[in-house]
Amino acid sequence: MNEAYAIPAVAAVVLATVLIGGFGLRISRTTSDFYVASRTVGPRLNAAAISGEYLSAASFLGIAGLLLVHGPDMLWYPVGYTAGHLVLLVFVAAPLRRSGAYTLPDFAEGRLESRQVRRVVSLFVVGAGWLYLVPQLQGAGLTLQILTGAPRWFGGALVAAVVVLAVAAGGMRSITFVQAFQYWLKLTALLVPAIFLLLAWRGSGGPPGHLPAAELPSAGAGAGQPLATSRADHPLYATYGLIVATFLGTMGLPHVVVRFYTSPNGRAARRTTVVVLALIGAFYLLPPLYGWLGRLYAPGLTAGHDADATVLLLPGLVVGGVGGDLLGALVAGGAFAAFLSTASGLTMAVAGVVSQDVLPARGVHHFRLAVGLAMAVPLAGALLVDGVPVADAVGMAFAVSASSFCPLLILGIWWRRLTPPGALAGLLLGGGSAFVAVTSTVAGAAADGWLHTLLAWPALWSVPVGFLAMILVSLATPSAIPPHTTATMTRLHLPESLRSGAPKGRGELREQPPPTGTRTPSAPPSAAGALKGRGELREQPPRTATVKTPTPPTASDTAQRRGERREPPTTTDPRRTAKGTPE
Repeated sequence: MNEAYAIPAVAAVVLATVLIGGFGLRISRTTSDFYVASRTVGPRLNAAAISGEYLSAASFLGIAGLLLVHGPDMLWYPVGYTAGHLVLLVFVAAPLRRSGAYTLPDFAEGRLESRQVRRVVSLFVVGAGWLYLVPQLQGAGLTLQILTGAPRWFGGALVAAVVVLAVAAGGMRSITFVQAFQYWLKLTALLVPAIFLLLAWRGSGGPPGHLPAAELPSAGAGAGQPLATSRADHPLYATYGLIVATFLGTMGLPHVVVRFYTSPNGRAARRTTVVVLALIGAFYLLPPLYGWLGRLYAPGLTAGHDADATVLLLPGLVVGGVGGDLLGALVAGGAFAAFLSTASGLTMAVAGVVSQDVLPARGVHHFRLAVGLAMAVPLAGALLVDGVPVADAVGMAFAVSASSFCPLLILGIWWRRLTPPGALAGLLLGGGSAFVAVTSTVAGAAADGWLHTLLAWPALWSVPVGFLAMILVSLATPSAIPPHTTATMTRLHLPESLRSGAPKGRGELREQPPPTGTRTPSAPPSAAGALKGRGELREQPPRTATVKTPTPPTASDTAQRRGERREPPTTTDPRRTAKGTPE
């Protein structure tokens, strides 16, 4: 690949990311702007941003590499990545937004009223985020090595530096615009070269003979051979393990879930998910095409070379000349955008948890400190661990997510009998066993056989373990059901249009109490604390007045607890006007 074209393309992507992030800094003024963009992101912009951060190095480079190595069986990757959003749309999107949470630990604490559950969920969010970040940084190192011959560590370090700068500058509001821009850049970077590759293939009447491995550009050794070497020995089990992980893992990915908190309401969250399905479905038509063309023109890439480099090398191999260099530069820019957008979303999600649950204080300053901490560990992991195909590595993160967050979200939203002990048991047995399995696979604990297969694709057994543990332990501990479960479940499933005083306009993070005297039998007088969590960063559920009791909550008490300015109640006729005269 001609460095004279590729390096300026990558530099342009980096510069655009920094400039758009700087624009976000100008309009990010509050803590809510940094965490959830003040919940004002519309469906189309939010869908483009979700698609931008979701389409990672595994999508841009890894799928084509796996198709080159394993053939059509790997089409389950793009199918699963897309179908996962359908499950998210049906079961999770709207209730999760109505919870008023900022992060997954916020939701867990609000639903189960347990600080212990919150701590465990925080650990899993950070662990899954770091596990997902490592292949992004490794893919950046591979790309920059192919483009410039630079050592692999340099690409990962460059992505880490740009991401920390962009996320720390403007938080969620900043990266929303960055990721939306990068989605359209990635789609263009694959679509335009694909058109020219097909034209070259048809014009030449087919590939001009297979290129042997010795004639292919070297991209560095190691990642060409799949981590899961037993796939050929147990293909059916591996396929079902992949399906379960990708179908159910999407709903628990921290960088995807956190974006639904930026929607204005539950309906907007659902509309966002529908648009996401269309955007990522259109994108996933392209990587299989590159994998097929790689099998025609460069099957030697699987022999001691990086199969993940197929997308980067094909324009030069098929088109050649200046045209091939220009198309290769466009692909290189799109690949770097994939690393930057996904790494930005993951860093945002992990930093939000670190700033709320690890650092001693909150606010913009501590959030920016958390951004650096969120990136430091995966950068070290990317430098120490090498040779894992990005799609395989990301698939492991999906398995951990499916085994831990999927049972928690599904049961937490749809089953009122879930208890804190049950949630802890499911997280530790399901998610914990999946995490141990994938780390053992990376460490090479089992080289082949059924043991390696079970560890490499744990979702097929770890997801049922997570669900069963949560259900059985919850049924065994009925006395531990949170006291405000009915009010919390009502909040999750009742549309905002049916709740008086729903948030209106930018920055209104608290719903207003309904008129005094409203009868809501399902909500106890203390239901306002159901989702309170750790304080100022969560929306409070609507406080409803109940039938008269010896000590009923008054409107002035409600206003004082919510920080609202309201006139004290009087003993005069309630139908008096603002001027004090009868109607």
